[in-house]
Amino acid sequence: MDAVSELRLLLQSGHSLIAVTTAEEQRCLRIVREASGAIPCWTWSSASGLSRDANAPIYGTNDADQMLSNLLAMTGTWTAALCDPAPLLADATTLRQLKEPGQRDVPGQTVVLIGNELSLPSDLDGVAHRYRLPSPTVTELVALIERISIRLGQRSVAVSLSDADRMRLARSLTGITLLEAERQLMQVALADGHLDADDIAATLAAKAELLNTDGVLEIVDPGTAHLDTLGGLTHLKAWLRERLAAGLDRAVDPPRGALLTGVPGCGKSALAHAIAVEWSVPLVLLDPGRIYRKYVGESESRFDAALATVESMAPAVLWIDEIEKGFAAGGEDGGVSGRVLATFLRWLQDRAPGVFVVATANDVSRLPPELTRKGRF
Repeated sequence: MDAVSELRLLLQSGHSLIAVTTAEEQRCLRIVREASGAIPCWTWSSASGLSRDANAPIYGTNDADQMLSNLLAMTGTWTAALCDPAPLLADATTLRQLKEPGQRDVPGQTVVLIGNELSLPSDLDGVAHRYRLPSPTVTELVALIERISIRLGQRSVAVSLSDADRMRLARSLTGITLLEAERQLMQVALADGHLDADDIAATLAAKAELLNTDGVLEIVDPGTAHLDTLGGLTHLKAWLRERLAAGLDRAVDPPRGALLTGVPGCGKSALAHAIAVEWSVPLVLLDPGRIYRKYVGESESRFDAALATVESMAPAVLWIDEIEKGFAAGGEDGGVSGRVLATFLRWLQDRAPGVFVVATANDVSRLPPELTRKGRF
């Protein structure tokens, strides 16, 4: 289900207050308008005031109190998207007003709070429905590439992309915002005066810099290795090719991953590279040793964020090198490794199709048995 359908379902379900966490304000506003359909959709910011569609804002509604007074005086159904609502959430009277639509007999009056980091007060517990806007889909990114191609053509910048190239380029941009993707495309095109298939590697490298803010994830250049260039591994190669033919992101029984164990230098890492090349998807390295931090809860939140980022990049190969370093059995760390392991096991079991996990281990005996049971990989 795409973001428009998800948000439309929330609106139709009678939620009176929805809190959307996203850094893509303009994309979120567009999605809210599309999800509202024929229902009047209002937008507000402290700079622009309250306005409907492309009409002029209502006079004086830059002020939050005046905006809420106008909004709550409206009858019938409506959707109102409030941008950067942090100052509103700090006022007790405003919190009471935000609850008002849910107290009325008229369903279909919904306030949507939009912010990069929304910290909701306890007064809104049980009232506000939290929703995190997913990363742009491949379809959205292909449409962006089309728009960028037209813009580059107007600037006499050559664009030479086949349909397959556009799809590969779009997949290389998954996991980042539309604005970041737009800037990257313009940058790589203007750097050499054209946009073609050779720029895919450059977009992957630029995305790696954006994603590698805390050092947990790293996008790796898989090189040119193919399965045919690796010796042996006959049964594993056949298994991988069967799943390649079926599709990495198929909806039914998707290929989940492989746990490779052996002494250093036997080709485990080379195989991870070859799988990414064979499937023409990004290779994302997760170093489990970089997850852990000294503050309570920080390790778990970093790991959650890393897994969410990888999911947003699907289809992709997630390479966890020397997995026993991050999830070894035993250890005295106050239960942090146990909680991180529980998060990882739950994600392995429940994740959506599209992420193929390649975990390598030099000493598989150090891994907890619940990680190596049948069905994890």
